[in-house]
Amino acid sequence: MAVYLDCAATTPIDPRVRDEVLYYLTREFGNAGSRTHDFGRRARNAVESARDHIARLVAASRGDIFFTSGATESNNLAILGLAAQSGKRHIITTRIEHHAVLEPITELKRRGFDVTWLKPEPGGWVHPDAVREALRPDTLLVSVMHVNNETGVIQPIEEIANALGDHPAYFHVDAAQGFGKDLPALQHPRIDMISASGHKLYAPKGVGALILRKRDHARPPVQPLLYGGGQERGLRPGTLPVHLIAGFGKAAELALNEWQSRRDRCLHFRHQLLESLAPLNPTIHGDPNRILPNILNLSIPGFDAETVIEAWAPYAAISDGAACSSATYTCSHVLSAMNLPHDQIQGAVRLSWYHDSQLPDLHRMVQALNA
Repeated sequence: MAVYLDCAATTPIDPRVRDEVLYYLTREFGNAGSRTHDFGRRARNAVESARDHIARLVAASRGDIFFTSGATESNNLAILGLAAQSGKRHIITTRIEHHAVLEPITELKRRGFDVTWLKPEPGGWVHPDAVREALRPDTLLVSVMHVNNETGVIQPIEEIANALGDHPAYFHVDAAQGFGKDLPALQHPRIDMISASGHKLYAPKGVGALILRKRDHARPPVQPLLYGGGQERGLRPGTLPVHLIAGFGKAAELALNEWQSRRDRCLHFRHQLLESLAPLNPTIHGDPNRILPNILNLSIPGFDAETVIEAWAPYAAISDGAACSSATYTCSHVLSAMNLPHDQIQGAVRLSWYHDSQLPDLHRMVQALNA
């Protein structure tokens, strides 16, 4: 049976998180908005406890956490909701963002906003000086991802935050890939908005958060995109999925306690993987000193991605890049922005694992391409 190595697309649910989800799905099933009985109060307590756990991961406060259906919704809410009432019309972002950021920003461009698209360095990261130099008096928003979903390259978020300094522009970080895995950067107080998804952190699909950190005692003036119900202080209406939120909270609690040991195990897995695949002379895409320990984007000389995926299918479940766009079979906009040679782009595959992943039969994987 193939080993699942597509954790950048979605992670397996942690058994401890599963137990939390089932408890609030089947035992404590009350509505967090019900205020007249203990069922509702217990559900509300579970939601607030989850806010606390998620807030601790990024050195925020409980009141900064707004629950959504995932990072895609959080990105849209942050970008479109911030632009709804501002007179400023300039946005800075990068050419390697996830489509959940690129598309709402493209929509704003259609509405008349001026967008600066920053190119990455050859190693797949955006230089903080490029962000600083792009700032203008009318810059409303800077949106730079935490970890690239295709290459695993960690962006210099702390340095970018420092480069923004006292400029009034809001700083948004799509942290879907790195949330709970690379902790210190997201704790920087200059980051105004953070988007996160539960299913990238061993929690269920269908739950995420938008973190709106206060600056000068005021949160970013994000406006709702939906109306009705008044939940999440009017910013994101709809009955809260208490079981999913409780699961996300449990996952955040575990991540805070275990992130260093998880990181070490992922690094060990990476070392074994690269050592065993060395006879194939793989080319790693992205600065190896900046890559998250659980993601590798590589190409094997002489093979296209489809051939590699098919040859390795009996041993490992991998992808050809971003799961959200893989159905289109189009060339990666990320690798293209990095100016990689065409054959490397055509051959790029992504392997991504987690701290409890088992190694596949690497010897047979090598043999499958050497036959």
